[in-house]
Amino acid sequence: MSQSSSLSIGMLLFPGLTQLDLTGPYEVFARAPEARVHLIGKTRQPVISDRGMGILPTHTFDDCPVLDVICIPGGPGQITLMDDDETLSFIRHHSENAKLVTSVCTGSLVLGAAGLLQGYKATTHWASLDQLALLGAEPVNQRVVRDRNRITGAGVTSGIDFALSVIADLYGADTAQHIQLQMEYNPEPPFLSGSPAVASATLVEQAKKQMAPFIEKRRLATEAAGRKLVKR
Repeated sequence: MSQSSSLSIGMLLFPGLTQLDLTGPYEVFARAPEARVHLIGKTRQPVISDRGMGILPTHTFDDCPVLDVICIPGGPGQITLMDDDETLSFIRHHSENAKLVTSVCTGSLVLGAAGLLQGYKATTHWASLDQLALLGAEPVNQRVVRDRNRITGAGVTSGIDFALSVIADLYGADTAQHIQLQMEYNPEPPFLSGSPAVASATLVEQAKKQMAPFIEKRRLATEAAGRKLVKR
């Protein structure tokens, strides 16, 4: 893609999304040459994230422009979207002609519920990774996964890595590297505990126990979405 081309990127807003799933990639996308980033909600009313941040949509489902890239963030509110026919239909419609169909964190479960990951490799937050198989996807335990025109990011903070991968795909590695440098994205986490692969076994078990009731609630929604896909 030439830098003179205009790129239309749509990011879905919904109550209970995790704001960093959205704002991390947004910061990257908004720095791409000639990119137009659209925040799309059902209405133009502020959408409240899972931690209480209000985010203002720029477009609604009705006036959303044609999208080159569609991106679905995750968060606790994702559960409600799994049987939200209006939202799933919107995602399917705009994915038909998009160059890239993408997600961050549990947004991939929403793509799966829309029937857009059947036969694709994909990733999501580590605590829900196995649920992708219920939607016909092949779970891959990687920070960013690309399969044809599907690009999915793992949990929350992976959104920046994910978005830089998207920009590299569309504009080339040089542009992505310039953006990474502008953002001074050079993480040096204070603790080696950001993944089950490196965190202590005790910490992982504590996290799993704390999240278990919610993960089970998410699993029930994923199973129901999987059954609905079979019927379709």
